[in-house]
Amino acid sequence: MRFQFLYAGGMGLRGEAAIVGFHELPCERMPSGTPEFTIEQWARLAAAAVADAGLSVQDVDGLVTTGVFESELFVPSTVVEYLGIKVNFAEYVDLGGASAAAMVWRAAAAIELGICEAVLCAIPAIYLTPMHEQRPLNMGDAVYFGASSFRYGSPQAEFEIPYGYLGQNGPYAQVAQMYAATYGYDERAMAKIVVDQRVNANHTPGAVFRDKPITVDDVLASPIIASPLHMLEIVMPCMGGSAVLVTSERLARKGRNRPVWIKGFGERVPYKSPVYAEDPLNTPMQHIAPKAFGMAGLTPADVDMVSIYDCYTITALLTLEDAGFCEKGKGMQFVTDHDLTFRGDFPMNTAGGQLGYGQPGNAGGMHHVCDATRQLMGRAADTQIDDCNRAFVSGNGGVLSEQEALILVGD
Repeated sequence: MRFQFLYAGGMGLRGEAAIVGFHELPCERMPSGTPEFTIEQWARLAAAAVADAGLSVQDVDGLVTTGVFESELFVPSTVVEYLGIKVNFAEYVDLGGASAAAMVWRAAAAIELGICEAVLCAIPAIYLTPMHEQRPLNMGDAVYFGASSFRYGSPQAEFEIPYGYLGQNGPYAQVAQMYAATYGYDERAMAKIVVDQRVNANHTPGAVFRDKPITVDDVLASPIIASPLHMLEIVMPCMGGSAVLVTSERLARKGRNRPVWIKGFGERVPYKSPVYAEDPLNTPMQHIAPKAFGMAGLTPADVDMVSIYDCYTITALLTLEDAGFCEKGKGMQFVTDHDLTFRGDFPMNTAGGQLGYGQPGNAGGMHHVCDATRQLMGRAADTQIDDCNRAFVSGNGGVLSEQEALILVGD
């Protein structure tokens, strides 16, 4: 597979918008403390991200959000009303784990178009909104059937769910089995992805596995959940949330942090269910990574770290291949040959990724944006990479069906 890292679209980001502040809540396996509404958490994240940037909430005139349980409709205006701000740009993004990266480039585009100057992008993840005991909490389709919808009229309800094709574990395992049949399968290499990221998590405050080192043998000794995926190769849902503040160059120069410029992006959504994929082993990343790199005028060899969506080890492996970091079918050898820790020659998910830090719902995608931002700002403390100036970030929703790529560059 040859990659042409030339952006032929004629249009794209000019790289004039930057992430200037961020905030990431510690991951919790079980909620602790006083229960709070999702929208209250949104406010906490927003205030913290603005404060981190050293700017004022009065500077904020744009907002991008995902869903909140308190409002099925009119979500952006609900959040704006609760925050007490007025915005010129309001967007709702529903792309699963790809939402975070999608939110960032949409914010950058709105700023470059002159619509607004400072956009808050936040994803809360507390799934325990208190309700009256006579009205049980309705968690919606996602909890019952994963990425599928059981509602009348959906293709999943008619053609997939009745036959047991639902949720996430089975479909991702199916893709892993296809990979094994096509290219072979080294389970120790796959386990190494988990182990290297756990090293990073062990050095990251707030990681759910901060104090729990593991070995390759530990991963392989964990139960098979859906062959060939072991339990420790699958994200552990938890509570948390994260937010970033994206601003114009004018405000970025007023902030306290090194600006992280949004130089390139790519987005592709070809289907919802992998049942309809032409070839699940060739993910949408093959289309969008060249666009993102071309827009930024860079290649995979130019980046100093990668923050790759890792809901499953097979997701990380396919992304490494399809984004152009190694040849197709050679991902396992690439992982074996390289040190993926923050100390290594190919730093990946230096805050632990979702397999080490945790996956607080769709905020698992924002974790990757925060990971790269932290490194490029030089604020990663024990896991800081020397001379880190360029980063690749990926997002993934559904089952390899909604994908994003971002190129971030430090000032």
